[in-house]
Amino acid sequence: MIQGTYYKEWSRMLGRDMEFKVYGHAGTPVLALPARGGRFYDWENNGMPDAIAPLLNEGKVQLFCADSIDAESLLAGDTAPRRRAEMQEKYFNYLTSELAPRILTLNGAKKDTLLWAVGVDTGAYQAVNCRLRRPEVFAGAIGLSGLYDVRRFLGNAADDLVLRNAPLAYLAEDGLVDKKLLAKAEENTLLLCAGQGSYEGDALVDTQAMADALTDCGLPVHLEVWGSDVSHNWYWWGKELNLFAARVFG
Repeated sequence: MIQGTYYKEWSRMLGRDMEFKVYGHAGTPVLALPARGGRFYDWENNGMPDAIAPLLNEGKVQLFCADSIDAESLLAGDTAPRRRAEMQEKYFNYLTSELAPRILTLNGAKKDTLLWAVGVDTGAYQAVNCRLRRPEVFAGAIGLSGLYDVRRFLGNAADDLVLRNAPLAYLAEDGLVDKKLLAKAEENTLLLCAGQGSYEGDALVDTQAMADALTDCGLPVHLEVWGSDVSHNWYWWGKELNLFAARVFG
């Protein structure tokens, strides 16, 4: 079993300590985001580092598993939509402006190194959101069983902060993301995957919608829809990650 190194560090953006774990010793730095309501240790507990063990052991990938604040943002159904959106924006800024530079430092990265992001379920949305909004920080993203229609969590995208965190909505607008920069990327800088099995209904619809939205903008995307045996769980996400990580980082 791959062993990780635990960190607990103060976030000025969130006003609290945030925990994360690091796996591997060198290679492309990859930010990993958990499923909805998830924690930083979920990736380890569900065998995700083990799924890419050869890449970690060979120093081709270094995995940084972040915590979520979903209970205060996406899943805070008892608070006002605007408040949920504010917390999601703070979390996005934590990931991209605080944790990302810290990852590069821990990775010992050369100047101008870009990160990758990978996530499952709502973590896939977070990963893709990072890539689309901050392509100068994130070279690419892998979204597994992603839930990209954030209206189900944050409400109507007419709110400016909701719109800023709603990729299916902001891709249809001009000036909210750097489409010229994103369009220069290769197909395999944004990989989306969903299955057709149990509990994959919403993820399948959202993943197809995300791929269509990117294609409509002329932005590169690689979409894979796996079979009816592929369900919404860590077992399949591990298999998907193993395949895609080897393709991108191997």
